[in-house]
Amino acid sequence: MVTVTPPLSSQDLHLQQAKTSIQQALNWFASVRRHWNYPPNQALQTAIRPELQALKSALDKVEESVFKIATFGLVSRGKSAVINALMGQSLLPTGPLHGVTQWPQFLRWQTSEKIHIDLIDTPGLDEVAGDVRSEMAQTIAQQADLILFVVAGDITRTEYEALVYLADHGKPMILVFNKIDLYPEQDRQAIYQQLQQLAARPEQIPLLSTDDIVCVAAEPRSEPLRLEFTDRPDEEIWETPAPLIDPLRQKILEILNHQGRSLLALNALVQTQAAEQRIAEKTRELRDAEAEAMIWKYAQYKSLAIAINPIAVLDLVGGVVTDLFLIRALARLYGLPITSFEAGKLWQKILVSSGGIIVSELASNFFLSVNKANNLLENPGNLGTYASTAFFQAAIAAYGTYLVGQATKTYLVNGCSWGPWGASTAIEAILEQMDPQTPIYRLLKQKIGSSQGNKEKNQN
Repeated sequence: MVTVTPPLSSQDLHLQQAKTSIQQALNWFASVRRHWNYPPNQALQTAIRPELQALKSALDKVEESVFKIATFGLVSRGKSAVINALMGQSLLPTGPLHGVTQWPQFLRWQTSEKIHIDLIDTPGLDEVAGDVRSEMAQTIAQQADLILFVVAGDITRTEYEALVYLADHGKPMILVFNKIDLYPEQDRQAIYQQLQQLAARPEQIPLLSTDDIVCVAAEPRSEPLRLEFTDRPDEEIWETPAPLIDPLRQKILEILNHQGRSLLALNALVQTQAAEQRIAEKTRELRDAEAEAMIWKYAQYKSLAIAINPIAVLDLVGGVVTDLFLIRALARLYGLPITSFEAGKLWQKILVSSGGIIVSELASNFFLSVNKANNLLENPGNLGTYASTAFFQAAIAAYGTYLVGQATKTYLVNGCSWGPWGASTAIEAILEQMDPQTPIYRLLKQKIGSSQGNKEKNQN
């Protein structure tokens, strides 16, 4: 009997695409052989160690399918109580005093066989010192796939600034209006409408919509209950209602079921994209002296070959071939994979992006080569005219190669994640398979906008 393997769902396919892309990046950048025959640069390997760790963390994220949800908010907003209510048990300490939570805490919330959830409780944003608070918030926000921002009334200026700061990390967000049991119905509605108006301003907090506001009572206050008896005096006891948390739980599960694994894959790829970009920038910084020497060496080879060659067509072909070899040599020096075919495409893009300067160089070289050859053929003794023309042509050729080299350096750094299995390429492929109307699509389109701009800038 033949066993038929069911096809992967779109979300599982996205996870597989992310895993392949991140694995390729980790294998390549962790290998000293990425620089081909150039000797290993120990300073460079040391410098990119944090980025390699980030790539390993991103790979672990997709392999383990761990979806991370971080709670943020000011002190006494009930962040720990919200997590306890979601978990169905009191695992985190809560209390009336400020600052019960002193450092981030992780709890595993098992809701599905396909995906695991880590709930992250954080200290109050106004409880931690400024620099430490910013560093902690940035680290946790980068790790998170979804952010719960907990408020407990009218939003304050500090909360608004924190919302804007967290939104800048490009993660979907749920605004949790906690402690609604403390407000009369009219006041509760007024606060809810205020939060809706805030969420309806995409120019201020673009990753939040009115559908992302959830009202809960994670730790309801106790209420008096009067017990009446026929055979003894009546008694009054205090009863604590069950937490009102189902709207938030349902919202989270809705996101997980419809977008969870895709969001996890995309967030891991965004983390990979950032790591690849940092590796490229550090590589350029530490290899810049070698790259400059290489560019001038190829410029000298090209100018010398063109100066002594009397055949116009060979000048033109030889100049193009020299620039192609320079592109490949720079790619190998930087440790970025590039084939001869890709080098040819890169040269065409650089030719277009460099505009009239390189075009003028090619045209000038051709006509000067013709003039140089005619002078030599018509009057073999006229070596002075030949030499002056050759010198002028060689100078133009050397400058053209210098421009190609500088453009190649910029292109390689900006396009480091756009290879066949690059993170930016994988993100673009996943987004093409998604509904443009979904929040996650709009979210990631905005998140990678600058990276996409870099790609288009290098292609134009």
